[in-house]
Amino acid sequence: MDMSAFGAVLFDKDGTLFDFAATWEAWATAFLTRLCGADTDRAVRAGKLIGFDLRTAKFAPDSVVIAGTPSEVAEVLRPSFPELSGPALIAVLNEEAARAPQREAVPLVPLLTALRDRGLALGVATNDAIGPARVHLAEAGVAGLFDFIAGFDSGYGAKPEAGQMFAFATACDLPPRRIVMVGDSAHDLHAGRAAGMACVAVLTGMAGRDTLAPLADAVLPDIGHLPAWLDAQGDTTG
Repeated sequence: MDMSAFGAVLFDKDGTLFDFAATWEAWATAFLTRLCGADTDRAVRAGKLIGFDLRTAKFAPDSVVIAGTPSEVAEVLRPSFPELSGPALIAVLNEEAARAPQREAVPLVPLLTALRDRGLALGVATNDAIGPARVHLAEAGVAGLFDFIAGFDSGYGAKPEAGQMFAFATACDLPPRRIVMVGDSAHDLHAGRAAGMACVAVLTGMAGRDTLAPLADAVLPDIGHLPAWLDAQGDTTG
């Protein structure tokens, strides 16, 4: 793949722009406590269904939460909460997601501003719902720095399908080969590759280098290393 003359960067959100564990461990604890109240045993059982240990507040590496959509998480949880409809359960998950604390993987305003100053279009493609995604980006003060923001419920599908990738390419009026997809999970990289984009992995999510390296053109410690990587590819404007 010719990696010169990139015109845009598309970011995953959780585990890429924001540290995954800091956000979603607090989210899982909050919604399980909300739904189960004082019934700790019920909360622990429900947490196990989604690969979350409530007692240690840690996710398993294969948790559905890591790359799944709220709909997929709700489907797994439904046996534990038969009193709630699917939409009602998704609503609770999204409400708690919007309240979840965010820890930036690196200071986002200076990084994203520098990328925009290079003439790059910027986007976010997340398997989170669009409502919480916009809240998280706004709270970080970076929503206005993106030309495109899509969640699993924005009408383009969810990763690892490539619908969000193609929608961003259309919004930027660029061929996918001139776009870099940056993410922390196999879902991100499969989606970017399926669209014909360059793929860069970061290690601020739950997946390790051994998982990501075979799927990516590069593996970086975090998105703060992206400008140097772009410089190494040649001209990133035009």
